[in-house]
Amino acid sequence: MSGTEWDDDDPFEEQRAEVENPMKRLFSEYGRAYIPQVTVGVVASVFARLLDLLPPLMLGIAIDAVFYEDALFSEQIPLVVLPEAWLPTDRPEQFWFTVAVIAGAFALGAAFHWVRNWGFNAFAQHIQHDVRTDTYDRMQRLNMEFFSDKQTGEMMSILSNDVNRLERFLNDGMNSLFRLSVMVVGIGGLLVWINWQLALVALLPVPIIAGFTYVFIRTIQPKYAAVRSSVGKMNSRLENNLGGIQVIKSSNTEPYESDRVDDVSMDYFDANWGAIRTRIKFFPALRVLAGIGFVFTFVVGGLWVFQDAPPGPFTGELSVGMFVVFILYTQRFIWPMAQFGQIINMYQRARASSERIFGLMDEPSKLEEDADAPDLVVEEGEVVYDGVTFGYDEEPIVRDVDFAVEGGETLALVGPTGAGKSTVLKLLLRMYDVDEGSIRIDGQDVGEVTLRSLRRSIGYVGQSSYLFYGTVRENITYGAFDATDEEVREAAKAAEAHAFIENLPDGYDTMVGERGVKLSGGQRQRVTIARAVLKDPDVLVLDEATSDVDTETEMLIQRSIDRLTADRTTFAIAHRLSTIRDADTILVLEDGEVVERGSHDDLLENGGLYAHLWGVQAGEIDELPQEFIDRAQERTARVLEDAEGDDD
Repeated sequence: MSGTEWDDDDPFEEQRAEVENPMKRLFSEYGRAYIPQVTVGVVASVFARLLDLLPPLMLGIAIDAVFYEDALFSEQIPLVVLPEAWLPTDRPEQFWFTVAVIAGAFALGAAFHWVRNWGFNAFAQHIQHDVRTDTYDRMQRLNMEFFSDKQTGEMMSILSNDVNRLERFLNDGMNSLFRLSVMVVGIGGLLVWINWQLALVALLPVPIIAGFTYVFIRTIQPKYAAVRSSVGKMNSRLENNLGGIQVIKSSNTEPYESDRVDDVSMDYFDANWGAIRTRIKFFPALRVLAGIGFVFTFVVGGLWVFQDAPPGPFTGELSVGMFVVFILYTQRFIWPMAQFGQIINMYQRARASSERIFGLMDEPSKLEEDADAPDLVVEEGEVVYDGVTFGYDEEPIVRDVDFAVEGGETLALVGPTGAGKSTVLKLLLRMYDVDEGSIRIDGQDVGEVTLRSLRRSIGYVGQSSYLFYGTVRENITYGAFDATDEEVREAAKAAEAHAFIENLPDGYDTMVGERGVKLSGGQRQRVTIARAVLKDPDVLVLDEATSDVDTETEMLIQRSIDRLTADRTTFAIAHRLSTIRDADTILVLEDGEVVERGSHDDLLENGGLYAHLWGVQAGEIDELPQEFIDRAQERTARVLEDAEGDDD
């Protein structure tokens, strides 16, 4: 078993490479709608941080003017916008004035912090919601070829992990960015105002930190892209294994699958650890650089105050209070400088995620729909295939298929595995567009009408009988959400499902479990048929609707299908030829071409491929010609080879 090659490159690598300025695009396409929220957050952040700077300043003023009386109180408060007449003149009043300003700064600052958090959270949450829903909406509109090439876990990783990472940056990252920007600008301005010479000492490491940060950005960006890719691969492996847990248990392959999970988990570990190693080196080094500035500042300022004279080339005076303020501000200045590295770290993660998100959004769909396309109008239900050729790659899967089905008739498609039967009907549903030829319903080309009206007119009952997590009622009404309870019951009765549904613990409100695991295969199939009955389509497609059920259940399902197909244009694919022997026309496909057509009796008389397939199911294997057996062996080998190629 070759399995999926989990060491392949990122499956969204091509899409990511086409995305330019992903973060600019994020703000341009999604941020504009929520400018009021982020504006509130930014303005509140500015005021909150300015108020945070006020208590240390007032402390320094109090030390010089109130405690040491080395300066006049009114001369020390140039940043407090108050008339001098309002300022107290005696020391006790100055002390309590200082206390009141500090307390007010904390109280008002808390209010602004609340507003700041509200603004940034509202901004981030709305964008997160919009990006996730838009990405899903665009993804589900892609044709089936896209989904056949991608793992479910990869797409889940984008819709969940990558979108959540964007939200964390838009909230925590941007919140911190503006908060720290105000701190750096505000503290820098105050340091220069207090003592511009000592400020130069404190700000000395800033250019070095900026250069160091630039190197970090260039190094960490490709590492985060590798991490996002490995997360998607790990999710794909886990999703595959959890979905196939019954096969794993019945095959006794738990150790084998544990090893495969270990492999993809180790790939993620290696990628993530590589990014972690870079990150844990950067932040301590950043703190060391910032700390050097703090030490120099403390030494120079301390000597200035201790010696009561400026050291070396410095001039002027430095009071004890202003030195204390300077040290407090310098310490606060160091912390934001180190935090900028974390913001850049978050930004790089968000950028890698946004590339994958927009890469998926920009994935071109090969199904083009004219904005002015008319709706399909079905009156008779006549379906015509005119010279239809199609291939997933360069090699055609179906070639020059021609047939016509009158309204209300049933056409069956039979043939060996890999003959192209399902592909022919997927073209009718326009899961893919034909390469050559055309398909018409009542004279209307299916490629020239709206997809919604086309698929609304066609009911599909497949072999897999997929049920969504929810109740029986919700699964029957899927696609016909406004159906009444009476209509649901009538559809269930027509599908031979009403009796067993009534015997379920909660009847129509019984939860079916994930993918309908609480129901048997036959029960799931009948619920699917009830869904098609309720939709009341003009054209019906049955893709091996009874292939995975026992004989008794097949009889019940066949009865419901007979009711459903009455007076309705129907296409049926079947391996059990007994289920389609009464079809008006039977097409026999081999290697993508129609090799026989006619009624059941006519095809038996011809003694061709259909007659041989009938002989196989009738147990007449010994009577089959050697040529048919040789061709069957060739077809089987070719199908296996194609399957292994798909895995590779």
